[in-house]
Amino acid sequence: MMEQRKEEIKKEIEKLLSDKKAREGIDIIKSLNYGQEYDEFIMKIINEMVSEYDLYVTKHGRYMNFTDSDLASHMHKGIFQSIKDGNYGFVIVADLDSDIFIPEGYKSSALDGDMVLVEIVKDKDEKHNYQGNIIKIIKRNPKSLIAEVLVINNVPYCVLRNSKDKNKIKLEGEGVKDLVDGDIVKIKIDSLENKKNLSATLLKHIAHKNDPDGDILAVLAEHDFNVDFPKEVLEELESIPNEVREKDLKGRVDLRGEEIFTIDDDDTKDIDDAISLKVLPDGNYEVGVHIADVSYYVKENTPLDIEACDRGTSVYVANRVVPMLPHKLSNGICSLNPGVDRLAVSYVAKVSPEGRILDFDIFQSVIHSKIQMTYKKVNQILEENIVPEGYEEFAPTLRKMDEFRKIVRAYKIQKGYIDFETEEAKIVVDENGHVIDIQKRYRGAGQNLIEDFMIIANEGVATWFTNMGLPTIYRVHGDVNVDRLRKFVSTLSFLGISIKENLNNVNQKTIQKILEKIKDLDVYIVLSTLIISCMDKAKYQTINIGHFALAIRNYLHFTSPIRRYPDTMVHRLLRAFLFSEDGVTEEKVRHFESILDEIALHSSEREVASDKCEREVDDMKMAEYMQSHIGEAFDGIVSGVKGYGMYVLIPDKLIEGLIRLENLDGTFVYNENTECLVETSTNEIYGIGTKLKIKVLSADATLGRIDFVLEKGEVCEKEEKEKVKTRY
Repeated sequence: MMEQRKEEIKKEIEKLLSDKKAREGIDIIKSLNYGQEYDEFIMKIINEMVSEYDLYVTKHGRYMNFTDSDLASHMHKGIFQSIKDGNYGFVIVADLDSDIFIPEGYKSSALDGDMVLVEIVKDKDEKHNYQGNIIKIIKRNPKSLIAEVLVINNVPYCVLRNSKDKNKIKLEGEGVKDLVDGDIVKIKIDSLENKKNLSATLLKHIAHKNDPDGDILAVLAEHDFNVDFPKEVLEELESIPNEVREKDLKGRVDLRGEEIFTIDDDDTKDIDDAISLKVLPDGNYEVGVHIADVSYYVKENTPLDIEACDRGTSVYVANRVVPMLPHKLSNGICSLNPGVDRLAVSYVAKVSPEGRILDFDIFQSVIHSKIQMTYKKVNQILEENIVPEGYEEFAPTLRKMDEFRKIVRAYKIQKGYIDFETEEAKIVVDENGHVIDIQKRYRGAGQNLIEDFMIIANEGVATWFTNMGLPTIYRVHGDVNVDRLRKFVSTLSFLGISIKENLNNVNQKTIQKILEKIKDLDVYIVLSTLIISCMDKAKYQTINIGHFALAIRNYLHFTSPIRRYPDTMVHRLLRAFLFSEDGVTEEKVRHFESILDEIALHSSEREVASDKCEREVDDMKMAEYMQSHIGEAFDGIVSGVKGYGMYVLIPDKLIEGLIRLENLDGTFVYNENTECLVETSTNEIYGIGTKLKIKVLSADATLGRIDFVLEKGEVCEKEEKEKVKTRY
């Protein structure tokens, strides 16, 4: 409570001083008018704001906002972001039009995430950002960091694991004497002194760098995903049954005799969803989506629930899963395994032959999945008309489902649904976690079928909450960022593609038309990622603004409660409002309204952390894979251009690396507006979409870094080069 009050007072002080008049401390205290008992508390806040460079003290001992002081013309407070594959970085400053570049040797002892005071030593121009020198560490990154242990003369030190910054940090705290060279640990930086005197407290031993999956465990720990569950959670598991009991069936619709089955990847063990379909006598479809009833077992505010909320999501990295729920639930009693009774929440809708939802119902059920199908075998049926053994009796229903989903997909596209058709990499590893191959994930009819069924259910449940006026957590997706879209259209013009759509009034149809124009290009694999970046990231929130990409007014996540906490929360809300005997009460509404905003925000943050984990592990494993291909040549496409070089994607493997400016022959100038590199003497142009022949120069698995160089004489065909030049 006092921390919240402190933040409120800080904002009031900043607002009071926004008139740029310097005031004495006593004048500030009196103006705030909190009462005498708050005088000392407010003075402590003022001193803290001075130490954190929010306030500035004049030579007469008066206070003003730091941004209004003379120092603010060349000094700024911001957050340092280090570049993991270099000894440099950037300072992010809220009141500047661009970041401040911090070259090697100018960052003092700053580490990633530190709050710093930076002095601008070179102003921004057309070609370069501001350049700065960090002169003070204001506050260390409150987050923990991951480091590798070095024992020197029996004294434990460590160096940050994911950075080229190899300054030694002295380790202190319980357990440091047991550490050995190569241990991966979680630490908290203690000191603000210069880089020779950095020290840190040992928080946790994670693994040894030579352990199987030691690298993955380090990434997970960095983003606060715990592999093990707390003792109190394991104790709670003892009270959860392994099988559905007779008493669990009270109030449930018995669907055990219905043709219900699941479709997942070959190795899936946490099965959230099952589906069913009937063609009704009147020609309409009855579509069923049956979701694991997690909230029946995971009760609010129990250790199990608190831990699930804290994790927010399951994380899928390379060959392992860090589940949101313990395996007894995720792979056991909650998972909709075939041949056993399972509790579910069912969404059953009547859908017209044109794809419109005519009616729907949401209810508690018990199901008995008939078979655990795989995408691979379902795709054989739907794409090759080959029926694998064991699928014979279900093939007719699968074909009807495919017919139904094509109708639904066409109806959605008509309404504005945007299908970006992006591609994902699959990391194939051996039993020791070593990469043996990198493949493209195949997205076929079976994957599309499940996606369309899940969207129907998610939209339906969201519509119920909206119609009832009840609180819930929506999955929302904002509109397009028009400035970023204009830049994307400029990139297309570089490739000779003219877009005539009105960008002053962008809607889903605009994006559909742009995608239609580029979908058959061999550089679509790069362009699809760029156009997605023109949009805000989808997130969780309680205010319903709709989902732009899906062209849906009401949408939430209901279909994966084993793997996502917002889905579990939606199930809990259904249990409270729809399935309970007393239904909707003011007390329940007030309770959930008081907690849902925080849960939505936290869930969005954990989703971002999970995405970062997956990307970082992919980068590490791709670099590990390329270590055995040093010196080999590949065809590539420029996927991004920066002032320090250009990123190149190998489309066959979805592996991206960097050609650094210093590894290019000639003198290049970076054009920020067109995002390209231009060689000053030859006018050779490299921009997004340029095809290159590249060679692997180096690969660092720890940093997840791959460096390429141009294969001599194989930049691209002469005719293609001339085309590129004329576009400028």
